Amino acid sequence: MKKFLGFALVLVLSIALAACGTDKEKDSGSGDTEKETKKLVVGASNVPHAEILEKAKPLLEEKGIELEIETFQDYILPNKALDEKELDANYFQHIPYLEAQIKENGYDFVNAGGIHIEPIGLYSKKYKSIDKLPQGATIILSSSVADHGRALSLLEKNGLIKLKEGIDKTTATEKDIVENKKKLKFDAEYEAALLPKIFESGEGDAVLINSNYAIDAGLNPLKDSIAIEDSESPYVNVIAVNKGDENKEEIKTLVEVLHSKEIQDFILEEYDGAVVPVKE
Repeated sequence: MKKFLGFALVLVLSIALAACGTDKEKDSGSGDTEKETKKLVVGASNVPHAEILEKAKPLLEEKGIELEIETFQDYILPNKALDEKELDANYFQHIPYLEAQIKENGYDFVNAGGIHIEPIGLYSKKYKSIDKLPQGATIILSSSVADHGRALSLLEKNGLIKLKEGIDKTTATEKDIVENKKKLKFDAEYEAALLPKIFESGEGDAVLINSNYAIDAGLNPLKDSIAIEDSESPYVNVIAVNKGDENKEEIKTLVEVLHSKEIQDFILEEYDGAVVPVKE
């Protein structure tokens, strides 16, 4: 009798364990077994980065990735948060800025993939075209040195200044100007996020504003600027991660989704050319 009861108990436990295993392997109705959901925390600027990530959320969910977006209003904190492992990745900065931040702060970051370009534009409350800027006009640009070469290159392309031959224009500064016929003055006192407000106040004669801040402030870079970068700009906005994390499957999937036709079409339609998708 004792042997029988022991055998019965073992049988019941075996059935229970088998049932438990079956529950874990139940499919979601499509015939596929449920996969463990992975979570990704990505830091981003409000516009357009966070908006693009929001559009990517359901696509990532289909691939078993839960995306949490943490928004930032500046260019400093997203890299600090990534370095401190509070984020899995960030999406707000272009390549020259990323490289400058790595050099300046010793961050061990890598570019996991380029997603889009936000052409920088020159805006003016006082003048409707760039050729109307007067002698001695004051041009306001970001205090971020990583943006100075970009701003000066735009001014050079529009014939306002000339830079030294043979230099890397992404790192150009005011000292690299060799010709300035209109004797333009440069004011680099303000953080990039403040430039739309400086423009609205009418300060200076023209203000160089990154498109993400321009769009966030209700400006249309294509219609409201008096000069704008073209799509050949080297300032590609990227997914940045700590070194080694670029090989993680969820990071690769994030970049893959952001390169998908659905997301690239969304970028083109939503921003009407003010944000240009890339696959680099």
